[in-house]
Amino acid sequence: MDARTLEATRYWTLAQPIVSAYVTSVVRDFRDRDDVLQEVAVAVMQSFEQYDPSRSFVGWALGIARNQVGTYLRHRRRNRLFFDDDTVRNLAVAFETIPAERMQQLENLHACISELEGRARKICSLRYENDLKPAAIAILLDMTSNSVAKALQRVREQLLACMERKVSAERVSS
Repeated sequence: MDARTLEATRYWTLAQPIVSAYVTSVVRDFRDRDDVLQEVAVAVMQSFEQYDPSRSFVGWALGIARNQVGTYLRHRRRNRLFFDDDTVRNLAVAFETIPAERMQQLENLHACISELEGRARKICSLRYENDLKPAAIAILLDMTSNSVAKALQRVREQLLACMERKVSAERVSS
């Protein structure tokens, strides 16, 4: 691996959590989000020669992400829910100012969600990815609304415990 590619990889590794959070804030579908994020990573690596080291790499990468998100949104306009260009631009600016600690919390949450299994994962997905209310989830899963609400509470507790374990592990390794 040449020095320039190694440098680009290092910069991207540091910026990726912020860029990922930005893309996630705009692209609600997790499969689409992963595709868009991959397109951003490819574009960053391909255009790294154009990066000006006197400027913020995160800001530069967010600019590329904004362009990739714009392309995604143009292709998805047929959906009823999308953000206009000003909103996308404002989100990019907001994510550029998020502290690294907060980004680590988001990364930990994402990792903890991916560890969920079975019904817990399904309920979490229906509630937070599909934005369904407990009553709608209950119908889909042949449960009562009350049992869905209790299950969601247990999922939240499970996620909190997972995140606390990750923070403790990070402190030990630091």
